[in-house]
Amino acid sequence: MTTQGQDEPVHRYLIIGAGPAGLQLSYYLERAGADYLTLEREDAPGGFFSRYPRHRRLISLNKVHTAEKDPEILLRWDWNSLLNDSPELMFPRYSQEYFPCADDLVRYLADFQREHALNVRYSTPVERVEKADGVFLAHTASGEVLRAECLIVATGWGGPHIPDIPGIELAMGYEDVPTSGEHFTGKRVLIIGKGNSAFETAQSMLDRAAIIHLASPSPVTLAWNTKHPGNVRGQYGALLDSYWFKTLHGVLECRVDRLWQEGDVYKAAITYTLAEGEQALLEYDAVIRCTGFTMDTGLFDESCRPALTPNGRMPAVRPDFQSANVDGLYFAGTLAQARDFKRASSAFIDGFRYNLRTLAALLAERYESAPLDRQVLPPSADRLTATMLERVNYSSALWTQFEYLCDAYVVDEDAGVVVQYQDLPEDYAVERFAAHPLCFTVTLRWGRDRHEDVFAIQRHPTPDRAHESAFLHPVIRVWQHGEQAGERHLLEDLLAQWRDPVRHVAPLEAFLAPYL
Repeated sequence: MTTQGQDEPVHRYLIIGAGPAGLQLSYYLERAGADYLTLEREDAPGGFFSRYPRHRRLISLNKVHTAEKDPEILLRWDWNSLLNDSPELMFPRYSQEYFPCADDLVRYLADFQREHALNVRYSTPVERVEKADGVFLAHTASGEVLRAECLIVATGWGGPHIPDIPGIELAMGYEDVPTSGEHFTGKRVLIIGKGNSAFETAQSMLDRAAIIHLASPSPVTLAWNTKHPGNVRGQYGALLDSYWFKTLHGVLECRVDRLWQEGDVYKAAITYTLAEGEQALLEYDAVIRCTGFTMDTGLFDESCRPALTPNGRMPAVRPDFQSANVDGLYFAGTLAQARDFKRASSAFIDGFRYNLRTLAALLAERYESAPLDRQVLPPSADRLTATMLERVNYSSALWTQFEYLCDAYVVDEDAGVVVQYQDLPEDYAVERFAAHPLCFTVTLRWGRDRHEDVFAIQRHPTPDRAHESAFLHPVIRVWQHGEQAGERHLLEDLLAQWRDPVRHVAPLEAFLAPYL
C-alpha cells in the first residue's frame, strides 16, 4: 500500500463485488501477496445467486461422474468451481446434481472466501467512484473514501433490462415472479422474452397455466445450434413440445407494440415479425417481463464513466479486460464478456475463472513488473506439434473458452527459439505480438457451417477436410506482423483426443514445417 498523503493510503488494487468473479480474482491477488481490498455491499458473497435463478436451478453443468481422474480434465465438466489449490473447495463436493441448486453455490462461495482468508469487507456498499490525479476514489455509503491505483469492477448485473414498450410497467418482472406455478392456475400468461429466464418461468407454470405465450421479435435461439451455454438450453424443451403438440401454448415472433389494462384483463397489441407485418390484439390475465439484465452505470462519476457496448447493457472492454476509455479501470466476470459475446463462456463461472487467471497475470505484469509466464521451445515442427497437441488434449481453459482463449507461439528468429504463452485472449495475443514476423495461435473451435439437423450431420473424416469438422476441434492460425497468413484445422474426435499419428500429428507437422 502506498500513500498519497499522510492520511490517505492508496491500495494497489480495489475490487468492487464479491461474487464468483470478485472472489476468483481476490484468490489470485491473495496468492501473489498483492495489496488489494475487495468490497461487497451485502453481508455475504454471491448475493446475485441468493436471488437468481428465481426457481433456484442453475443451468451450469455439474458432471460429477466421468471416466477421468485428472483434476484439470475434470474442470471441463465442472462449470461451478473456482480455480484454487484446495481439493476440498471444488463444487462437486457441495452438490452431486447435474443441474445444481443455486443455494449450494452460495454456500460454496462463502466457504471459498473464508477458507482462503480473502481480504473481503462485507456490508460496504460503494455508492460512487471517481478518478482524480490518476487515482480511483471509491465513496462508500458510510462516507469512507477508499483509494486505489487500479479499480476492478466485478459487480455483475445491476438490475433488470426493461424494454422500451409503452405500458411495460404493467408487467411483472422476472425478479418478482412467484416461484410457484399455482399462482397462474387457469390463467392466460404472456411472457416477454425468449431466453433461459423466460423458459424457466414458463416451465414452472406449464402444468397450471391455461395459455403461455413467449414473445420477442426474433426466433428462439437454441444452444443446440449455437453451442453457446447462454442460449436456450435443452432442459426447457417441454414448452416447445407443447407448442408443436397444439396445447395452446406458443412461441410468438412478434414485436409487442403496446400494453394496457382494462379491468382485470391485460391487452397486448402486437406485430408479427415473420408474417408480413400482420397485427393482432391479444388478451391475458398476467404479463411477465423476462428480458435479461443490464449494468448499473450510476456508480461512475463523469471522470471515469466507461464506454458501453452498442446495446448499452455492458462495458466496452479492450482485449486485456480494461475499459475501452478509462485507463486503469478493469472489469471482471460477466461484465467483461463483450469481446466474446455469445461465443465462449465469459459470461459464466466456467469461462471467466480462466479470464481472471489471465487478468491477474496481466495486472502483475503492469503494476508489479512481473513478466508473463512463458516457455521457450526449439523452432522445430515436431516439438511444436507435440506441445500444441499436449495442450489441446489437456487444458480446461482452451476447452471451455473455445474461440476466445489461445496459446500463442512467438517465433524469435534472432534467438532461434519459439516462446509459448498460455491462455491469452486471441485478439490480445495478435495485438501484443503484431511486431513479430511470425506467431502461431492455437484454439479450439466449433465448425461454423449451419446444419438443417444438428443431430444428422454428414461428416468427412479425412485430414484434408478437417476444416469441415462440426464438433469442437483444434485450429492453428499463422500471424505475420499481426495479419493472418494461414490456418490449419485438425479433425474432430468423439472423445476430444487429438493424438492420432495420421489424422492429427502428421497434418500439423506438415503445416508448421514450412514456416520454421
